[in-house]
Amino acid sequence: MSKPTIYRHWPNRLAIAIDAFAERMAGQVPLADTGSARADLVEQVRRVAGFWSAEAGGVFAQLMGAATLDPQAAAQLRDRFYAARRAETGRLWQRAVDHGLARPGVDAGTAIDLLFGPIVFRLLVGHAPYSPDAAAVLAETALDGLLSRTEVADDRQR
Repeated sequence: MSKPTIYRHWPNRLAIAIDAFAERMAGQVPLADTGSARADLVEQVRRVAGFWSAEAGGVFAQLMGAATLDPQAAAQLRDRFYAARRAETGRLWQRAVDHGLARPGVDAGTAIDLLFGPIVFRLLVGHAPYSPDAAAVLAETALDGLLSRTEVADDRQR
């Protein structure tokens, strides 16, 4: 493929990298379906952390850093990568809502930020591990705060 052909589809190299990263992650990190709304959310956080624990984490950190300097790249990162991932994870949150596990008033966006934000922060700052096991602990802790106390106790007994 020639450069003009490539740049008809992508405005710059960073846009190509964002699309490639989004495709790779979509193929390697499928949506969890364990049969339990709570377990699905924890497993999804674990899977994302596992993907980022490999070289993909460094690539993701670089894409995020570059996007802070380029508003067009930031928009593409939001539209091409985050929007799709957040929509998928929103379906997992909706399962928790449908099963009566979610605290009233907690929307999917807030839940996703609380579940995945800590591993992004750990990835970027490096102050603590963001391994799948560490991410699962973070997710469990966040869910304990997001889910009603009665449902937390009932779900853990299952």
